[in-house]
Amino acid sequence: MSSDSTKASRVSFASLTPNNLGTVRKLNSVLFPIKYSEKFYQGILLPEVDDFCKLVYYNDIPVGTICCRLETKDDEVKLYLMTMGVLAPYRSRSLGSQSLQLILASAAAHRKPKINKVYLHVQVSNHDAKKFYERHGFTELCTRVDYVYTFM
Repeated sequence: MSSDSTKASRVSFASLTPNNLGTVRKLNSVLFPIKYSEKFYQGILLPEVDDFCKLVYYNDIPVGTICCRLETKDDEVKLYLMTMGVLAPYRSRSLGSQSLQLILASAAAHRKPKINKVYLHVQVSNHDAKKFYERHGFTELCTRVDYVYTFM
C-alpha cells in the first residue's frame, strides 16, 4: 500500500449532529480565541449546511472542525467559511487542505442554489492561515480595521 493511500485512509469527515455537537464545542474552545454563541451552534446543525459543516477525524479521533453558512443577497449565493481549525499536534498532515478541498468540491457541486463565491476572514496576525488560504487559491480583497483579511 502506498503512503498516499495510507495517509488518505486516516482522515475522515462526519456530519454534525446534536450527538456530536459537544465535541465541536470542545474543539472550538481549544482552537479559537472566542466563544461562539448558541445561534452559531444551532446554525451549523441546519440541514442546508450539512455538506459544509464537518468534524474532522484522524485515525477515528476528532481533531478538527470546518463550519460554513450560506448567505443570499441580491440573487447571489455565497458560502462563508466561518471556522476551520485542526488541533496543533495534528497539523502538517494535510487535514486542513483535505477539509478545505471537501468544502470547495461540495460548493462547486451545489446546484440548488448555485453558490457563486466562497469567502472567509483571517486575523491579520495569523500569517500561517493567510499563507494557507493563498496556497489554496484565495486572494486578499481588503483589510478591515487592521485585524481582518477578507478572501474570496
